[in-house]
Amino acid sequence: MRMTIQRKIILDTIRHLKTHPTADELYTMIKPRLPRISLATVYRNLEMLASEGFIQKLTLHGSTQKRFDGNPHFHAHAQCIRCGKIEDIMMDPRLDPKAYVKEAWGFDIQEWTIEFRGLCSECKASQEERQERPSQKEDGKHGREKSKRNTN
Repeated sequence: MRMTIQRKIILDTIRHLKTHPTADELYTMIKPRLPRISLATVYRNLEMLASEGFIQKLTLHGSTQKRFDGNPHFHAHAQCIRCGKIEDIMMDPRLDPKAYVKEAWGFDIQEWTIEFRGLCSECKASQEERQERPSQKEDGKHGREKSKRNTN
């Protein structure tokens, strides 16, 4: 594969991101640097970079859009079920399931994914904060009851 200017800019852009953008999101980021690039070119180059192992293509549970990850090394992903944020989960490379399955069963894995779903730290903290403090509706109700008792 020849590393064209377009591929190099796409690859540099995605490798400097902590997020896992869609092709559309990358197109929006790259367009100011390459005003004549088309969305189709971004899609085509992302697919090629993924097939050559420079990046990862993600098809996450419940999502219709593919996302791309600039980190091609072995790792899993965790997706927040509330806000949708996706984080890399670094794992011990000795636990590589592709190698394990090949050794144990002789099955040559072409693609695989490990995906965890749950609440990210921000959403979990927000949920815990809401659970700790009573809602305004409850405060207002108790306040009215106190007022009624004080007037009697």
